[in-house]
Amino acid sequence: MTIRILHTALFGIVFLMTQVFSPLAEAGVTGRVADLAWMTGSWAGPLGEQTLEENWTQPMGGSMACLIRFTGGGETGLIELIFIEEQGESLVFRVRQFSPGFIPRSLMPQTFALTEMGERRVRFEATEPGELRSLTYSRPAPDSFNIDVETGEGQKFQINLRSMESE
Repeated sequence: MTIRILHTALFGIVFLMTQVFSPLAEAGVTGRVADLAWMTGSWAGPLGEQTLEENWTQPMGGSMACLIRFTGGGETGLIELIFIEEQGESLVFRVRQFSPGFIPRSLMPQTFALTEMGERRVRFEATEPGELRSLTYSRPAPDSFNIDVETGEGQKFQINLRSMESE
């Protein structure tokens, strides 16, 4: 009887793990971080009364990262950290926000799965409910970088950034 309980518990754990990671497998889109080298650089632009600044690192070691800063009125209002890493044949995108003083706004980062990969375009969709549903990054010209955002409530908007290196 004890072995049967252990077997059932083990099956339950394996089933739960497949459910937790199933959104990543269901997406079926393959990609490597090297495919995102076009995102590398420093980008900035207005977002309402604030300035949004994104600083993307070069892909290396199966990952890339981004530091995002929102500033306005002489103050920093928000910091975000993004980490993209290879998982199997696809990519996983994680983002976490911090208030001034490096105070986390959530207990854990929000996780996204790769759902589209094209030339100078990539889309990630949230694997669980959160502040964001999807993020699509594109680079339509050498000095421009766009982010199409869909919030958790379904609001959609585009952020247009320019290269800080060409200024």
